[in-house]
Amino acid sequence: MSTLAAEAAATYEVIDRRFKGYVDPIAWLDRLHTGNRWAEGPVYFADLRCLIWSDIPNRRMLRMDEESGHISLFRGGTGHANGNTRDLQGRLLTCEQGARRVIRTEWDGSITTIADRYQGKRLNAPNDVVVKSDGTIWFSDPTYGIISDYVGDKAAQEIDSCNVYRFDPRDGSLRVVVDDFSMPNGLAFAPDESILYIADSGFLTDETAPHHVRSFRVLDDGRLGDSGVLADINPGIPDGLRVDSSGTLWISAGDGVQCFSPAGELLGKIRVPEAVANLTFGGPKRNRLFITATSSVYSVYLNVCGAQRP
Repeated sequence: MSTLAAEAAATYEVIDRRFKGYVDPIAWLDRLHTGNRWAEGPVYFADLRCLIWSDIPNRRMLRMDEESGHISLFRGGTGHANGNTRDLQGRLLTCEQGARRVIRTEWDGSITTIADRYQGKRLNAPNDVVVKSDGTIWFSDPTYGIISDYVGDKAAQEIDSCNVYRFDPRDGSLRVVVDDFSMPNGLAFAPDESILYIADSGFLTDETAPHHVRSFRVLDDGRLGDSGVLADINPGIPDGLRVDSSGTLWISAGDGVQCFSPAGELLGKIRVPEAVANLTFGGPKRNRLFITATSSVYSVYLNVCGAQRP
């Protein structure tokens, strides 16, 4: 077996033959950086050719220049920043689970708080965030950041449930869209935004709780309709997830990144030597999958590209 073939065999586990069309047999897994305590929330800036991610326990965000590979500090002293994304204007949105808020970084570097309370009560610990094409901001709010001083600040829970919220910047309204999760975590829209996928990672702290991804029909008025379990994730838990342009899901797991069809069929896996927390598509062709996994950041080139929604 050639060196390239051996690398590919070590990287990919093909379960369904369709998976072979999604991966490149001569592309292997690269470790881009290590030394994080818990790497999370990767977000790609195509205009700057850089990747930014969170290192939650170290309360910092790091930046990698894609062309040079140089790593630098993007921001220190965060409120235990976790998930990140960009809004329609390209501004950075960040879930600070220790500070219990969702923030926006303005172009001049100043910080605007998007949401920190619901009906007068402090949010639990915002975790992950996604933006719909109408500009609304959807985020999950489990309790990880208030049950631990390692990845947040221990504090009392003021809201009785762990919800997913929809914030509308046009009128400043904050609405609960889902309230029956154990620990809502990563979320992603289907390419046409007709479906919202949400991970439940409750199993991490409660072995009787779920470790699955649910799918919800998105209604025209911004509410969520019919739902069902798309997939149980083993080993480990589902954390972050992304959808490619064909609607295929790429979901973090204890053994790497697991690839599922929109029907919930496990197609294959990208093996990663550390438990994966999150991932995002990037690169000039959006075919480079960046993976944050415990202490390290990895990447692999695929034969698919990340979805560009309406």
